Amino acid sequence: MASEDVKETLLEKQYFEGCPGCKVDKHKVLQRGVPYRELFVIWVVVLATALPISSLFPFLYFMVRDFNIAKEEEDISYYAGYVGSTYMLGRVLTSVFWGWVADRYGRKVVIIFGTFTIVVLNTLFGLSINFWMAIATRFLLGSLNGVLGPIKAYASEVVQDAYQPLALSTVSTAWGTGLIIGPALGGFLAQPADKFPAIFSQESIFGRFPYFLPCLAISLLALVIAIACFWLPETLHNPELHKVPCDDSLEKLECAQGSNETEDTDGKRIKDSTGSLFTNWPLMSSILVYCVFSLHDMAYTEIFSLWAVSPRKLGGLNYSTDGVGEILAISGFGLLVFQLFLFPPLERRFGFLSLARVSGFACIPLLTSYSYIALLSGVTLALLITCASVLKNVLSLCIITGMFILQNRAVDQHQRGAANGLSMTAMSLFKAIGPAGGGAVLSWAQGRQDAPFLPGTQIVFFILNVIEAIGIALLFKPFLVLREP
Repeated sequence: MASEDVKETLLEKQYFEGCPGCKVDKHKVLQRGVPYRELFVIWVVVLATALPISSLFPFLYFMVRDFNIAKEEEDISYYAGYVGSTYMLGRVLTSVFWGWVADRYGRKVVIIFGTFTIVVLNTLFGLSINFWMAIATRFLLGSLNGVLGPIKAYASEVVQDAYQPLALSTVSTAWGTGLIIGPALGGFLAQPADKFPAIFSQESIFGRFPYFLPCLAISLLALVIAIACFWLPETLHNPELHKVPCDDSLEKLECAQGSNETEDTDGKRIKDSTGSLFTNWPLMSSILVYCVFSLHDMAYTEIFSLWAVSPRKLGGLNYSTDGVGEILAISGFGLLVFQLFLFPPLERRFGFLSLARVSGFACIPLLTSYSYIALLSGVTLALLITCASVLKNVLSLCIITGMFILQNRAVDQHQRGAANGLSMTAMSLFKAIGPAGGGAVLSWAQGRQDAPFLPGTQIVFFILNVIEAIGIALLFKPFLVLREP
């Protein structure tokens, strides 16, 4: 009976010889069970993209200190924020372009090129000899690596509709894992000549460039993945074979969509009269919510690492890079376990939107507890801060996955690259603000330890909670609108 259903499905749709998208569609019809191979490919590509974004955070404080650009110790976090922001600033300027390339020439070419840029530019960042070289290499890496938008489109296209939430949760999980494992690698492998003098001498390249080893390790992983990507199937359909008249993604930003009926969170229908991406409120509302939570998550990632290595007198935890690496490694493992075993049944039971809303509310008391956890010491401190880090990243995964699903369901395939490029541009702008703003706020907060209102780092986590509350409010009507299936 199942084989008859497959034959009937294959006959219902017209497939074109030589069209890569049609080939993938036929393969999807024949898929049985969870598409583990496709999910693994998505996971490793996103992981390679995410690792260099945050791998610098555990050692960035020390790297900027070694550049001797900060006059006072409190100013180190300020300059570190700019280094962290330049990657996202570069991505702001080019994400729409990479979305256009992905829609015009395919997802695969953008994925391969973007992964290879990690190999070159992340390696050069590890060899930075001054503040401005670090800024330049990070900016170029952000500008030339346009993988995240196309891989989200790819994830929604390479699996059956029933597995789209799982595929997009794989993107957000790999992204979140990379943002955790990256700092873990940075923490463990930075300054190897000091940590492992029997293996790395001070005269070696790793002694002269103490932050090169973690960058090199990530670049080598990206090289292997970039080569493997040559065997990826292309999911984009050939518009000439399908006779699709509108095949330019820059035009698609203003061309009509297949459906102009939308509904709000209570199911009330809303008419989208023009059908362009900019007037597609289901898309634009989900992008704005995504931007707010991305700003929060990026600021949190920067602040957490800088706060953890800051001295106790400035309200920090006085952890070494190894200590931060251990916390983040455990967080990454916990996130992976949650995505594989807990997220799918939770999503099926409650729905991705309800899960995102509950996760947002839960983040507020969790972040409030951080300042009080910092008053502890020893094993109690290590245990509680690790548990809090795991829980925070799990909650962020639920929110970001929900936004991925909303964005990709808001448009048809021929606009998905452009839509994700637009999403990446807006999100990257907010994420560029995150590290610079987070570093500046932390630097300011560390100078007000005796303030009468929210002294020290309490003000930092209060500001993070304000951003979180704004994001939660935007998850409800009348702001958030869902597209009719």
